[in-house]
Amino acid sequence: MSEKPVEDLSYEQALELFDGRLRALEEGNLTLEQAIEAVAEGRRYLKICEAKLEAARHKIEVRPEPQPLPAPAEDEPDEPQPPRDLLL
Repeated sequence: MSEKPVEDLSYEQALELFDGRLRALEEGNLTLEQAIEAVAEGRRYLKICEAKLEAARHKIEVRPEPQPLPAPAEDEPDEPQPPRDLLL
């Protein structure tokens, strides 16, 4: 049975493969070359997971419509006025 290309993996599949590489590294039974390859594969799977999450976030993100600024009331002057009791 042939393996799926890495790009065609679902989020769940990539996460499972990432977890498998992480467990293999934690067990410490890999040679240096195998550990280096496990880290590289883990990074690829992690990037796939991040891309899938970002795509899902864009699908469900709701952005509020920009609200117009309230217009000034017509009876409000544009400039501050001095208190009326000081005007004589």
